[in-house]
Amino acid sequence: MRATRATRRALRLIAVGVRTHVSYMSRSPLEITFAVIVPVVYATLAVYLFRAADHPERLLEASVGAGLMGIWSSVLFGSGGAVQNQRWLGTLETLVAAPAPLGLILLPITLATAVVGTYAMGATLLWGTVLYGVPLTFAHPLLFLVAVPVCVLSLGMMGMLLASTFVLLRNANALANPLDHPVWMLSGMLVPITVLPTWTRPLSWALPTTWGARAVHAATAGGEVVTPMLTGLGVGALWLLLALLALTRVERRARAAATLALT
Repeated sequence: MRATRATRRALRLIAVGVRTHVSYMSRSPLEITFAVIVPVVYATLAVYLFRAADHPERLLEASVGAGLMGIWSSVLFGSGGAVQNQRWLGTLETLVAAPAPLGLILLPITLATAVVGTYAMGATLLWGTVLYGVPLTFAHPLLFLVAVPVCVLSLGMMGMLLASTFVLLRNANALANPLDHPVWMLSGMLVPITVLPTWTRPLSWALPTTWGARAVHAATAGGEVVTPMLTGLGVGALWLLLALLALTRVERRARAAATLALT
C-alpha cells in the first residue's frame, strides 16, 4: 500500500513537472526560436541531400530523420540548459534541498524538452510536404504514431544521464555542443549506421536513440517496428538507472565542493 502511494506520488510529480517545464519553455523566446528554425534547416538540408543523391523515393525518410535530429537537439541542449537556467534563477540549491529526490526533479525537465522537441517532427513533415511535395505515405501509420512517443521517451531517459553530469559544470553547453552531431550520426537518424566504420557499431547499439530511430524509420519505410521499440525502451531504462546512480555521486560531490551555485 505504501509502495503504491509512493509510486502515485512520483508519477504525479513527473506529470506536474513535465507540464510546468513545457509551459516555461513555450514562453522562452530562445527556446521558441531554436525550436522553429533548427527543424526547418535540417529538413531543407536533408531533402536537398537526398535529391542530389537521386533518391526521391526516400524523401519521406529524410524528413523523418530531420525531425529526429531536431528532437535530439532539443533534448541535448534542453537538458544542459535546464540545469544552467536553474543556476541563473537561483533555484538549483532549492531543488537539491527539496524533499523529493533530485532524479524525480530532473526527469520531468528532460522529458519536457523531448515533448517540446516533438514539434520538430511535425514541422519537418509539414515543411517537406508543403514546400517540396514529399508524400506522407507511411508503411505503418499507426505504428508510426506509437514509435515517435516511444522514441521521445527513450531520448528523455538518455537526457537524464546527461543532465545528471551537467550539475557539476559551470557551463553545460560546453559539453552539449560537441555531442550534437556525433550522436545523431551514430544513431542512424538521417543516414544508416551501416555506412559508418565497423568499430562504431557497439557505440550505436548502446544508444537508445539508435533503436528509437530504427523503429521510427521502420514505421516509415517498412520493416520490424515493435522489436526496436522495446529494445529502445530497455536501453533507455538502463541509461536511466545509470543516471540515478551517477546523480547520487554527482550531487554529493557538488555539495562537498560547493559548486551548485557557480555561474
